[in-house]
Amino acid sequence: MSDDSLNHDPLERRARRRAGAKMGWYIHATVYLLVNLFLVLLASSRGQDWAMYPLLGWGLGLLIHGAVVFFVAPGGNLYDRLLERERKALRGGDRR
Repeated sequence: MSDDSLNHDPLERRARRRAGAKMGWYIHATVYLLVNLFLVLLASSRGQDWAMYPLLGWGLGLLIHGAVVFFVAPGGNLYDRLLERERKALRGGDRR
């Protein structure tokens, strides 16, 4: 298969999009760890505890980002289960 034919394959495009979203989360998590490690070391070297605020705030953002990438977005387990449930309902297999 040539690169051009891969770009037009819907499955290939979806796989690349999902892999890109997951890679984005891994990069986000790595930057979070490195920056917050530096902030914790900086604050603790001065006897302060302010580093917990960016740690918690950014951590919440990272958690939401991960939930969207791995559970809610197309390709996530939750999304796939809901999609399958809707398909069954539309076919008449489930009368909810």
